[in-house]
Amino acid sequence: MTFTFQSFSTCIFTILFFLFASYKTTARNIASAKTESPSISAILIFGDSTADPGNNNYINTPFRSNFSPYGKDFVNQTATGRFSNGRLANDFIAKYVGVKDYVPPYLDPTLSIEELMSGVSFASAGSGFDPLTPTISNVISISEQMEHFKEYQGKLEAAIGKDKTKELINNALFFVSAGTNDFVVNYFTIPIRRKNYTIPGYMNFVLQESRQFFQGLLDQGARRIGVVGLPPMGCLPVVITLYGESPILKRDCINNFSSIARDYNQMLQNELKNMQSKLQASGSRIAYMDVFGPLEDMTLGRKYDFEEVSNGCCGTGLLEASFMCNPKSLVCADATKYVFWDSIHPTEKSYYLVFQALQPAIDALVKN
Repeated sequence: MTFTFQSFSTCIFTILFFLFASYKTTARNIASAKTESPSISAILIFGDSTADPGNNNYINTPFRSNFSPYGKDFVNQTATGRFSNGRLANDFIAKYVGVKDYVPPYLDPTLSIEELMSGVSFASAGSGFDPLTPTISNVISISEQMEHFKEYQGKLEAAIGKDKTKELINNALFFVSAGTNDFVVNYFTIPIRRKNYTIPGYMNFVLQESRQFFQGLLDQGARRIGVVGLPPMGCLPVVITLYGESPILKRDCINNFSSIARDYNQMLQNELKNMQSKLQASGSRIAYMDVFGPLEDMTLGRKYDFEEVSNGCCGTGLLEASFMCNPKSLVCADATKYVFWDSIHPTEKSYYLVFQALQPAIDALVKN
C-alpha cells in the first residue's frame, strides 16, 4: 500500500520549509547527578530547534512553538518556545553543571544582567550551518548567532568590565547543536544544493561551514565546546511519513537517512579530534557529543521502555510540528511513553535520557 497525502499534496513542500529544525524526571534526580566541578561560569548555546528555548518568539517567522500544547509538562504548563512538552537537554545540562535551572533565550528583552551572566541560548529553530538553510524559514543564521554572542559580550563588558567578561567567557561551557535542517529540509527538499553537491560533497561543505563557526567561538574566547552530532534522521516521524514506502502500515526507520547521519558524524568526530590536537597546548577543549546512539536505542527498542517510537505525541504524530501542532490538536495521554513529542522533536523524557547518555562526555569537557 502506498500512502498519498491528498489534503497535503499542494502544500507539503511549503510545510517542509517550516517543519524541520534539526525527560520527564524530577529536580531531585538532576541535583543528585550534579557534577562536582565548580569551574563553569555560564552555559552558552548555539544551533537549531533542539537548542532554542524561545528566540524565534522574537523574530518574524512562522516556525514557533510558544503556544499549547507545547510546554504541556513545563513549569506552569508554559509554552516558552521550546519545541517539546517540557525541558530540553540543555536545561538538564545547565542544572547538572550548576549554573541555572533553565537556559533562557538571548532575545528575551526582560533578562537581567544576572541571567545573562549565567548563560543564554542564541539558537534559532530551523537554522543550520549552511547559510541557505535559515533563509528557508526566515530564522536566525549561525553567523547571526555569532554576532549576537559578540553583542552579548558587549553587554557584559558594560556591566562587569572587560576583564571579568573575558574570565566568564573563558570559563563558560559552550554547546552547538545544528545540522539536521541542512540535510533534511535543505538538501533533500530544495533542489539548489543537490544541483551542485553530491551527498559526500555536501557533507564536506557543511563540515567546512561548521569548522569556521567552531573556530570563531575559539577566537572569541571559548575554551570548552561540546558539539552535538546528527540524530538518526531516518527515525524522525516526519521523515518516515514523507519518505517511507508504506509510512502508515510500516513505520520503520529509513536507513538511507540514518546512514548519512552516521557518516557525517564520523567525519565530524575526525574533524573535532584534529582541532583538539592543535588546541592541546592551550588547554582548550572541543568534544563530540553523541546523540545518534541514545536516540537510535530509543527508536529501535534496544533500551528504555517507550511504547511509541515512530509517531509524535501531538496530533496524528505523522506530520504535525510547529503551527500544525496547536491548541486544537489532540495530544497523547502520557508523553513519557513517547520518544517524540511532535513529528520532529523529542519529548522531555527523551531529552533527559540523551542528557544522561552525554554525562561522561560533559564530565570530560568540564574537568579541571
